[in-house]
Amino acid sequence: MDKDRIDISMANDLGELPEVAGRIDAFCAAADVETGVAYAVNLALDELLTNIVSYGYRDEDAHRIEIAVRRDGGALIVTIVDDSIEFDPRQVPETDTDAPLHERDPGGLGLLLVNSMMDSVDYRREDGRNVTVLTKGPAAD
Repeated sequence: MDKDRIDISMANDLGELPEVAGRIDAFCAAADVETGVAYAVNLALDELLTNIVSYGYRDEDAHRIEIAVRRDGGALIVTIVDDSIEFDPRQVPETDTDAPLHERDPGGLGLLLVNSMMDSVDYRREDGRNVTVLTKGPAAD
């Protein structure tokens, strides 16, 4: 296993998420990535991949989602490339987190979490594919 990078290809199948998380955990442990960084990245990835698989495809065909996780010092840089419908995860719908649950519109909290936990979330549409790049560094001392 390369200690500075892991590439994962998964199908658009929620059943593959535990294997992806396990591989990232193993990579982070081998690369000596801070536990909090590894946890935040896996949580953000779970949310984004779940959204891609659950809402991104308008057909029942098999699709591949490519994930690259790269260590850069103590930081992790994660790139997700998929061919689902165009979606910018930085465009979080307004969510009134102070409103009672029964008055809130469903959705949006996971993306709010992703954007607040990561140091940066970048997005571009390239050749009919979504390219999302997450960056998470160690906590400042």
